[in-house]
Amino acid sequence: MFTPVIPTGGLSGWRFLQETYDKQFAAFSQSIELKRDVDYFRETIGGIGTAEQFVDDRRLMQVALTAFGLEQDLDSKFFIRKILEEGTTNEDALANRFADPRYSDLSAAFGFGPGEFLKTGEPLFAEAIIERFEAVSFEVAAGEQDQSMRFALYAERELGTLAQEDTTNDTKWFTIMGEPPLRSIFETALGLPTEFGQVDIEQQLVVFKERAAKEFGTDEIAQFTDPEAVQDLVTKFLVRDQIKQLGNGFSSGAIALTLLQNSVR
Repeated sequence: MFTPVIPTGGLSGWRFLQETYDKQFAAFSQSIELKRDVDYFRETIGGIGTAEQFVDDRRLMQVALTAFGLEQDLDSKFFIRKILEEGTTNEDALANRFADPRYSDLSAAFGFGPGEFLKTGEPLFAEAIIERFEAVSFEVAAGEQDQSMRFALYAERELGTLAQEDTTNDTKWFTIMGEPPLRSIFETALGLPTEFGQVDIEQQLVVFKERAAKEFGTDEIAQFTDPEAVQDLVTKFLVRDQIKQLGNGFSSGAIALTLLQNSVR
């Protein structure tokens, strides 16, 4: 399996990854192990007609769950089956009870729920899942080198889509608060501690919006339809994350020097 090359952390590492992404991703996508999983999914998923059949095939589950960033649930067959079988059309469906929207996205993508349109046999279904699987797999591999890079890649891929959704600004903020990767990026970029998550959810919304308005000039998530706004967010995230990491063992002078050196690479 090809291992993404990230020679350094922080902004300089991110810039290197961006500059070399296309070549690195192409090499990663040609990895024998990845291609085997992709080919198996493409050849097999069309014959799956129930959630039970799906969860009984661990290899199919691995590809699909990874595609939605839920690979940690691979051993939770009963849970994933319930997520899929209950669908998303009913408000009290299991997938809709989670703040994390990735579960409802997974369920809706397959259409196993009551009254839903089964999509596994559709011509473009397999390719859509495979495209996500390859992108997320690269992010996971990058995260094994530097977790902050996985979060940055995730934001670059997902935030613009969320920003374009036809929902209220508060709804988009609640989605961010419920989606761990995006929440981590915004918490760090806005200088909020992880303990902040213990505060009342409505108060969290107020603070997130106030901090965002101060940092970006507006609290509207729609601003992130602009790729430059996403890069601004990622830059703030990486700088503050690096300060936090360096602060564990360096003096303020050493931190400033390291950040300065990274910024000019």
